[in-house]
Amino acid sequence: MKLSHSYFYTLRENAKDEDSVSSNLLVRAGMIKKSSAGTYMIMPMGKKVLSKIENIIREEMDAKDAQELLMPALIPEEVYIQSGRREAFGSNMFALKDRYNRPYVLGPTHEELFTLAAAMDGKSYKDFPYNLYQIQTKYRDETRPRFGLIRVREFIMKDAYSFDVDEKGLDASYDKMYDAYNRIFDRLGLNYKIVRADTGAMGGLLSEEYQAISPIGEDIVVGCQNCDFSSNMEITEVVDCMPENTEAEKEMELKATPDAKTIDEVAAFFGKKASDFVKTLIYNVDGKIVAFCIPGNRELNEAKALKMLNAVEMELASFADVEKVTHAKVGFAGPVGIDCPVYLDRQVLKMKNFIVGANQTDKHYENVNCKDFKAEKVGDLCQVQEGDICPCCHQPLTFEHGIEAGNLFKLGTKYSKSMNVLYTDKDNQQKPIWMGCYGIGLERCMAAVAEQYNDEKGLMWPDEIAPFRLAIVVISNKDEKQMEVADRLYEFCKQKGYDVLLDDRKERPGVKFKDMELIGIPHRITVGRGVENGILEWVDRNSSEKKEVALEDVEAMISAIYE
Repeated sequence: MKLSHSYFYTLRENAKDEDSVSSNLLVRAGMIKKSSAGTYMIMPMGKKVLSKIENIIREEMDAKDAQELLMPALIPEEVYIQSGRREAFGSNMFALKDRYNRPYVLGPTHEELFTLAAAMDGKSYKDFPYNLYQIQTKYRDETRPRFGLIRVREFIMKDAYSFDVDEKGLDASYDKMYDAYNRIFDRLGLNYKIVRADTGAMGGLLSEEYQAISPIGEDIVVGCQNCDFSSNMEITEVVDCMPENTEAEKEMELKATPDAKTIDEVAAFFGKKASDFVKTLIYNVDGKIVAFCIPGNRELNEAKALKMLNAVEMELASFADVEKVTHAKVGFAGPVGIDCPVYLDRQVLKMKNFIVGANQTDKHYENVNCKDFKAEKVGDLCQVQEGDICPCCHQPLTFEHGIEAGNLFKLGTKYSKSMNVLYTDKDNQQKPIWMGCYGIGLERCMAAVAEQYNDEKGLMWPDEIAPFRLAIVVISNKDEKQMEVADRLYEFCKQKGYDVLLDDRKERPGVKFKDMELIGIPHRITVGRGVENGILEWVDRNSSEKKEVALEDVEAMISAIYE
């Protein structure tokens, strides 16, 4: 591409409304442009990067015999009602009606339609296995779009679905996708970790995520200093965070605690530590008010809480609801005598003579034990903390932030059963299809690479996904010799099929160099005064190495970086 005849721009100043390194640099490099909150235009230079990511994904999917198709984005709402997921998506799903008042949604994901597609060619066990995929735009009405391309309302996803006759076949298909994903993310150059994760609204038997390590990542990747344990914080088990208490159980006592509501305030009043308390958190879970009791020095893990109750949505209860079930002002909730179900974290079982709210204004109970109240269910409800014990080797756990760039799900028979998609086995019996689901967010991958590959000058794309692998920069487009050499090298690259950029603009050399550094071109040839002596300058963007090369050697060097 010749810049003198192209749509190309860059920005010298930081973008004012971008909240991440990647989004700021991608905007400044003229690769993306925000059109509204959570939606972006992908500009020509950014589309080059996105297309190369897409090509890598397509190559690796095709290598595993997956077949590409394209599903509609406009989907009848009844499809999601049938699968039982309409409520799970709730307001995150864009909904609309056509001129005949029929309800439709913009697809946030396509498990249901792929399941229906499987029914078209899934009558007999002989039809399996196979894998279908698409690269298509999804829509989710995010409440808080942020970090540029990381959390948006409209995005391109590669979603694939495998179809098998039994769990053994699903395991084999899953392993093929696991290998393909490793190859994809290795080729993208990402520093990533594979972690166990919550299946969430997708459901199924297993979920694993590909987390690109980044300070702006919204997920916490939990790892171990000693072994290869790796997990998303949402599902990481809390192991033995409370020491066993061997003291004798005392009788519960009611104590007046005027103006002491928070853990810190009550701890100061009693002269105790937060770990001597059990705090009671009251939530509205799928429209029902419930209480969760956890140690006073821990946080509730809402993903675990939802799973314990087999629920879809939860939020902190309103002040009115809290006062209704406690018969007291907010700040004095406790499990003794509360008018709602109580769910208990298992670490509380090790505690004795702890302090709780008394469900009476300005009062708490001291010396409370688990025998003093009834719990509907006991389980792991706490959020893991850095330094907690590893579930595998009992060494300290470590935290890193990660961007979820891809995920793998063993869906099992969740969708085939709900949508009645069956096949006939060898014994002429009707059985549900076993499914796997495999997703990659293309723009997320682009942003994750930009987060990991940059410096004070701009982006530093890996060779395979850079918009152009090589830039030829002419110092003076008025110099006939310089233009002759630059054009000759440019035509050599074009004939070879190399993606090359020729900066022949009427700009100062410094402007050209800064632009090439900002947009992250890995290799640069400078055609300047040295051409009179048969010398060009070669610059490597990532190492900042500069060297002089002879004109007769440059074509071989160009071929080396491409081939």
